[in-house]
Amino acid sequence: MPVDYSKWDALELSDDSDIEVHPNVDKRSFIRAKQTQIHAERQQRKHQIATLKYERIINDGLLKRIDNLLTALKSHKDAPNNPEQLVMVSLMESAGDPAEDQPPEPPAGVHENVKDKPSFSRMMAALVDQVKKEVDEKKPEDRYQGFIDEVTGHREHVDDLQKQLLQKLAELEKEESRHITSDNIHTGFDYSSVKKDSSSSATQAPKPAETVELLNPGGSKRPDLQSRTDTGQSSGADADIEEGLNADDEEDIQASATAKQFAKIEMGDYRTMLQFISAHPELLVEKETDGLLVEAFSAETDGKHKYARQCVHHALLLQYCRQLGRDGVGLFFKRITTKDHQAQKLFNDDVNNTYARIHTRVAELAAENKNPSSEGVEQIQLHAVDPNTTINITVPPPDAATEEDKARRQIFEAFPPGLQRALESKKLDEVNKVLAKMSVEEAEEVVEKLGDGGMLSVEEGVIDATTEEGRRQMEEIEKTGHMPGIQSYQAGFMVWE
Repeated sequence: MPVDYSKWDALELSDDSDIEVHPNVDKRSFIRAKQTQIHAERQQRKHQIATLKYERIINDGLLKRIDNLLTALKSHKDAPNNPEQLVMVSLMESAGDPAEDQPPEPPAGVHENVKDKPSFSRMMAALVDQVKKEVDEKKPEDRYQGFIDEVTGHREHVDDLQKQLLQKLAELEKEESRHITSDNIHTGFDYSSVKKDSSSSATQAPKPAETVELLNPGGSKRPDLQSRTDTGQSSGADADIEEGLNADDEEDIQASATAKQFAKIEMGDYRTMLQFISAHPELLVEKETDGLLVEAFSAETDGKHKYARQCVHHALLLQYCRQLGRDGVGLFFKRITTKDHQAQKLFNDDVNNTYARIHTRVAELAAENKNPSSEGVEQIQLHAVDPNTTINITVPPPDAATEEDKARRQIFEAFPPGLQRALESKKLDEVNKVLAKMSVEEAEEVVEKLGDGGMLSVEEGVIDATTEEGRRQMEEIEKTGHMPGIQSYQAGFMVWE
């Protein structure tokens, strides 16, 4: 059976003995120059192949956007609006995903001399400007159809360019495959053997189970306060939430100082806005948009209607610039400053609708504050009936010595952390705030346990018997046997429902 050596036809062997040069030419220098020439041609060919492949990728993305623009133009063909406005609306509709607006990075060594690589949106904007200029020169009867024809012509031009690039690429790849080089050499197969360590199969001792030490072990001993059914009010667990804090402990969304400074620019002063955004590109993030909307809500609540609308306008302006891609700032301001442009109406409608929603919500909250939903709901509150008495709060010490003090401390630790903090403040108003968040049953149980634990006590004031009011109070005490005005409930304090 004959051996087939055809696969080695493309192999170039260097046989220096066959080279004949002029006697005045150094043979070694000639061979090195020839090798350098071959290597340079090979590198140039590889660079051309990489460049053509990258340009085809860019042209494919451009063709896709031109097709989207043609589809949008044809869909608005029967609209009665100005042709230029319809073209710009079609351009914005065909923009696509802003995340895909930037072309992929070129391979190493490709287009290194191009510093400012244009995005697809910038290419499309330049194409539309060129089409507009061509339509102005030709002055067709149907101006809108002229736009469609010119865009179609540019699409055919890019398509022809793609075919030329494909043909040139095929020629270079064919020339590249004619010769076998070191780049074509690769490992056909490989084999290795690793001996396992016998000691690794030994069984490992089981790890001890991890236990979690509770900072507040008494907190797990409060099933009576947490096992009740819902009675229309929040459960006692709400006593663990401070006033003004979010239950999820989320970061407050607030406008930064730079965003607030940006919000002070008057609406319509787009030149100043563009300069400010160019100097502070960090504003083009979603957090700043949300912060300005929160600022608008606060301003509307304070009655600053003009400033609130201005915050909404600037917040949506940042949102539009961010969503239009890397060149969205220039594209937005170019369209919004064009006289009678369709984009102006769309943007202003969005601003008006957003501000209207904020205005309506603020009015609803104001109405709710005037007529709170909790009106008429029973609550448990602690108050001293007699003005000469005060309710004192005593917290059992953690290092209790006697069994009685330990039992009182155990009752205290069984309360929710929010109630514990209120008792430690020794302020009756703080305790009442926590009780207001509980249902009536829970609050009654808490008051009963406060009494059992000796945490509430009544201190009587001094009655001056030399005054008429003092003598009257002394006579009433002698008749009734207790302080005047007190409804008998747990030694001098009462519960209001």
